[in-house]
Amino acid sequence: MELQPGREAVVRVAVATLWTSPEAVRPVDRPALAARTDIPAWISGMDSDQQVGDCVLSQLLLGERVLVTELRPDGWAHVIAVEQPAAKLDPRGYPGWLPADQLVPVDAATSAVGASPLVLDASVSALRATPDGPVVLPGVILGTRLAAAGPARDGWRPVHAPGHTDPLWLPDAHLAELPAAPPTAAEVLAVAQRLLDVVYVWGGVSAYGIDCSGLVHLAWRRFGVQLPRDADDQAAATVPLALGDERPGDLYFFARPGRKIHHIGIVTAGQGSDGDRRMLHACYRQRRVVEEALPADRVATLVGVHRV
Repeated sequence: MELQPGREAVVRVAVATLWTSPEAVRPVDRPALAARTDIPAWISGMDSDQQVGDCVLSQLLLGERVLVTELRPDGWAHVIAVEQPAAKLDPRGYPGWLPADQLVPVDAATSAVGASPLVLDASVSALRATPDGPVVLPGVILGTRLAAAGPARDGWRPVHAPGHTDPLWLPDAHLAELPAAPPTAAEVLAVAQRLLDVVYVWGGVSAYGIDCSGLVHLAWRRFGVQLPRDADDQAAATVPLALGDERPGDLYFFARPGRKIHHIGIVTAGQGSDGDRRMLHACYRQRRVVEEALPADRVATLVGVHRV
């Protein structure tokens, strides 16, 4: 079965990058465009300016659903990332372009799509042909949903993966069941803290490179909670609190006067006796994920605190 406009497909690579247009892609982006992506090589091959280029919109994880809206003869597909809400762009999800060979039709991957109770809990893992055998798909990311293909065996679990007929294997300890109840703020914060020092990449949603709203999206995704992709949409989808009522795991939002929200961080400590508020965030200026007290210029642009 082939990809068709108007039908859903799923991502078959560990991490697919969503681009503004095929023409925006740069020579340095080649590792992110392959049929077997190499995201670490892509990120390490960019300089700090290229890592914040505006050609990248977002990233999609293995098994993530998209709606295909256009197929070009040169091998590019325009899609709607239906699991990344983006109300201001498209009510169906986040629109953008990716190589068509990074997708498989839903019907060809039915066993690996849907309400799977398993989610990758390791920051990064690899799918193997056999227990502890050759790597078939490296760089699978925290929050990736996987369907079990049988019980664990000697510490390894078989799973279905889109684009692969036979089950693939990964350490059973790298997997968790998606909880039936919403996670606590402390649980989400603990996941986000595991991404400390990850490099800042505009549009990134992985343990190799991530941006501020991607960090929030991914931390909640680990627990099966679907938050929008961008910070302003995340503000619209969460519950405002009075400043001073925040607790660790809530969200700080930032905007300049008369402008839309441009930054988000996860509260690690509300305002204490010393007057400092603290947050974990993917910092554009420091180009990595940091946990810090809000500097003066952040405090000046703090416009709200929200709870998921």
